[in-house]
Parts: sequence; C-alpha cells; structure tokens
Amino acid sequence: MKKFIKEFREFIATGNMLELAVAVILGGAVKTVIDAFTKDVVMQLVAAVGGAKNFDKLHFTIGNTPITFGTVITQMINLVIVGLVLFAMIKAYNAMKSRLNPPQSEEAAAPAGPTEIELLTEIRDALKTRG
Repeated sequence: MKKFIKEFREFIATGNMLELAVAVILGGAVKTVIDAFTKDVVMQLVAAVGGAKNFDKLHFTIGNTPITFGTVITQMINLVIVGLVLFAMIKAYNAMKSRLNPPQSEEAAAPAGPTEIELLTEIRDALKTRG
C-alpha cells in the first residue's frame, strides 16, 4: 500500500494531473463555443437555405412507432462542424507555434553525445572489469 501511495504522489507531482485538469476544463469551454457557433450561426444558415433550423422532426412511422432519423442527421451535421472547427483551431495553433519556435536544423537539435567508438570502448572496458 505504501508503494501505491508513493507512486500516486509521484504521479500528482509530475504535473500530468494538472495538465489533464486544464485540458478537460478548456475542452468544456471550447465545446460551449462550438455549440453556440453551430446552433446560432451554422444551423441558422441551414434554416435560411433549407427552411428549418434542424432536422429533428424528420421521421417516418412503422406501425404506430415514429422513427426520428432527423435527430441523427442534425447530430451528424454538428459532428462535421465540430471537426472543422477543431481542425481550424489546430491549424492556427500549429502555425502560431511554428512562428514562435522556428524549426532548428537536425544538427543543432541533436544533443552532443559520445561517438560510437567511445561507447564501444566503454562497453569493452566494463566487460573487462567484470571478467
């Protein structure tokens, strides 16, 4: 049990939990913005062109049971819109990030380390001290 508590404390201390909490909160805020955009802008355009704000009332009946397929159509439109908005946000974020942090050459980005010969020499020496 002590090991579990220690691992949990380390997990919390790494910042992963805080980053996850921030991501969830921002995700909720972005969802409200996208929902408002979908409902108040895009679906209004759909209403102007198609005559209805959404397709929720579209249905057919089998026996006495209505099958409302219009709700699925409305939600599919919402899904496509959310995907497009998120795609645009990621593209804008990546563009901003690349302007702030221009890519460095591979030589500058690669950390200087021991050469292959030096590593092999170290391995050889370590094996000699064992044997």
